[in-house]
Amino acid sequence: MQPCIRYATLSGFLQLAESLGVDPGSLMRAVDLDPADLATPDKWVPVVRVARLLELSARVSGRADFGLRLAEYRRLSTLGPLSLALRGETTLRDALSLLMRYELSYNEAIRIRLVETEGLASIRMWFEMGEPAPSAQAEALAVGALHGIIREVVGGRWQPLSACFTHDAPDDVSTYNRLLGGRVHFGHGFTGLVLYAKDLDAPNVLAAPESFSRRDEMLDSLAAQRDITTADRVRELVEVLLPTGRCGAEQVARTLGMDRRTLHRHLAASGETFTSTVDLVRAGLAERYLSNERYRLTEISDLLGFAAPSAFTRWFRHRFGDSPSKWRARRAELPAP
Repeated sequence: MQPCIRYATLSGFLQLAESLGVDPGSLMRAVDLDPADLATPDKWVPVVRVARLLELSARVSGRADFGLRLAEYRRLSTLGPLSLALRGETTLRDALSLLMRYELSYNEAIRIRLVETEGLASIRMWFEMGEPAPSAQAEALAVGALHGIIREVVGGRWQPLSACFTHDAPDDVSTYNRLLGGRVHFGHGFTGLVLYAKDLDAPNVLAAPESFSRRDEMLDSLAAQRDITTADRVRELVEVLLPTGRCGAEQVARTLGMDRRTLHRHLAASGETFTSTVDLVRAGLAERYLSNERYRLTEISDLLGFAAPSAFTRWFRHRFGDSPSKWRARRAELPAP
C-alpha cells in the first residue's frame, strides 16, 4: 500500500501557482490529482503524487523554490487535531516529540529524527515513498513547514543555526535566505534544521491551561501514534550497525542487554523477524541514499552492509523490481501538464 498524506499539505497551492502564472488545475490533473479535492483537507492521497506535483510545479513555473514558497501558506492548523494537542505541550522538546510520535497522523511517508550532540540538536527529515519520485521540493516544503511550527511554538523571532538540504543549491537562494535566516547549506549530508540544544527546553508560548486538560482526549482521536517498542530499538541499532559489517542478531541482542531468543520473541510479537527487520531498514536507507546524488552506488552498497555491489543490486532488484541505477534515473521522470 502506498504511503499517503492529507490534502491539507497542499494548502495555498492554488494561490501560489496562480501567482506564478501557471494553471494549478492542469498541473494537478497531470499527476492524477483532482483540484476539487483541495476543498477536503482531511482526504488522503498518495505522497508520490504530491511530490511529483511539487516538482512539476517548480519546473513549469521556473521557480526552484516552489516547495519552500508553499510553506509560507502553511499554518499550525494544517496538522489538524494534532495542532490542538501541541498547545498542551510545555516545551519545544515536548512539541517535537509529539510531532514525531504522531507523524503518521498527517504524513505516512515522512520520517523525523532528533539528534543531540555537543550542545547542538539537529532535526533530520526524509521521505520513504516506496517508489521512485523526486523529493527535493517536498523536502523543502517539509523543512519550511517545520521552521514555521517551531516559530509558532517558541516565538516568531526564533531562527535556526542553519538549515540543511541534500539537494544542490538553486540559482536563486533568496527565498531560502529570507525564510530560514540566511544560514542555508546545500549538498549536505541530511535535510533538516540545526539549533542549540538548549532551545529544545524553550517554553511553548502556545500552551494554554484548557489545552492541558483536553490533551489526552485529543490524542485519543489520533490513531497513528508511534510508541517506542523493542522492534523500533532494533531497527535503530540495525541502521547504526549496517555500515560496520557487524549487523548480526547476536550483536543487536547483546547491545540491547538480552539473549538472541528473547530478541526474536520481541520481534515476533510485532510480526517481524530479524531478517525482515534488516530488509525493512535497508529498503528505507536505500531510498534515502539513492535520492541523494552525492552517494555513488558502491558507497550505498557499503552503507547498507553488502559484501559487494552485485549483492546490493540483486537485493534491490528483488525488493524494488528494478536496478538501483534505473530506479535513480526514474526519479526525475515527470508527466507533461
